[in-house]
Amino acid sequence: MSYPLQGVRILELGQIIAGTYGAQVLSDLGAEVIKIESPEGDLGRIPSVAPYKGISTLFLTFNRNKKSVVINLKTEAGQRLFYDLVKVSDVVIDNFRAGVLERLKVDYATLSTINPRIIQCSVTGFGADGAYKDYPALDLVIQAISGYLSITGEPGRPPARVGIPLGDLCGGIFSCKGMLAALYQRERTGRGCRIETSMFDGMLNLLSYMGTHYLNTGEVPTPQGSAHEFTVPWQAFQAKDGYVVIATRQENFWRKLCAVLGDPRLADDSRFATNPKRLENRAALIPVIENIVRTRTVAHWLEHLRAAEVPAAPVNNLDGAFAEPPVAEREMIVEYDHPDVGKVRLPGNPIKMSDVPATPSRPAPRLGEHTDAVLRELLSLSAENIADLRRQGAIK
Repeated sequence: MSYPLQGVRILELGQIIAGTYGAQVLSDLGAEVIKIESPEGDLGRIPSVAPYKGISTLFLTFNRNKKSVVINLKTEAGQRLFYDLVKVSDVVIDNFRAGVLERLKVDYATLSTINPRIIQCSVTGFGADGAYKDYPALDLVIQAISGYLSITGEPGRPPARVGIPLGDLCGGIFSCKGMLAALYQRERTGRGCRIETSMFDGMLNLLSYMGTHYLNTGEVPTPQGSAHEFTVPWQAFQAKDGYVVIATRQENFWRKLCAVLGDPRLADDSRFATNPKRLENRAALIPVIENIVRTRTVAHWLEHLRAAEVPAAPVNNLDGAFAEPPVAEREMIVEYDHPDVGKVRLPGNPIKMSDVPATPSRPAPRLGEHTDAVLRELLSLSAENIADLRRQGAIK
């Protein structure tokens, strides 16, 4: 048994999340990811961000399974060393600002002459060129400019961001897809290619049907909270001890819900007989359901709604989310032993494949932890060669 990407080697110049998440996904599928860090290290190592025992859980998350090699690309010796690694690698990924690749002489035009099979993937904020190429692309900036803050949160309240760094993660998601497609294409052509994906582009793509609806109707969507702009009821309702979401997309679910609520007359009320009618009379219907739901516990409603096959779920905090049965059933918590903080538990790989072993889970590396080993194993450098590179400031 082996992993599907076993034998694929990725050199990661990425930092924080957008430039690291894509390679993290591929490492779960067996790719060897060598993190090429500056002497200062990935900015994701800053310990004040989501700290745990003096180390950022951000770094512990997005660098699992990776090796850390410190190379100073601003030195000639470091540059040559990187080129040697490119010769024996498949992919180089980065999330540098526009122009940095060219300044460091690690752009695709340069690398493809060294290794015509190399695939280079750049995750940008707004594209490698164009009017916004130099704009800072922090997650909050991307969520704001792509429209997400305008459709997230409760009506009439200030803008709210999606609770996870979706803009950053989006860069990783689409870079992962691009790298996989390029590896498949290379099997046919024998040549690498350049991939460039932007976080802004990705977020527009993820607007999905909302983007399509706006582009064709001109109707600008607004925040709905947990509600749905086209389906009623479809939202969170407060129970006696928490919240439960109920989603009745089809009419058969609506009638079943009315029975569970103990008020089957609602199903025959002409104001609520169809979803278009319920949309029209939302203001009259929702308070009726709210008054009934708040009389019982979340557990009560889940038991009866699920028995009636009405789509429903608890509004979990993370303690509840990670306690749900599929977490254990699908091995969605993995762990590793880190030399500085001990056991680290983190979300696992959602991609399950037949005849593939369990998700690999090796600790996120210390800065430069694998420098000597990688140079010995991949480039056959002697201890004297490595010591000389260290004296030149090319490695750390």
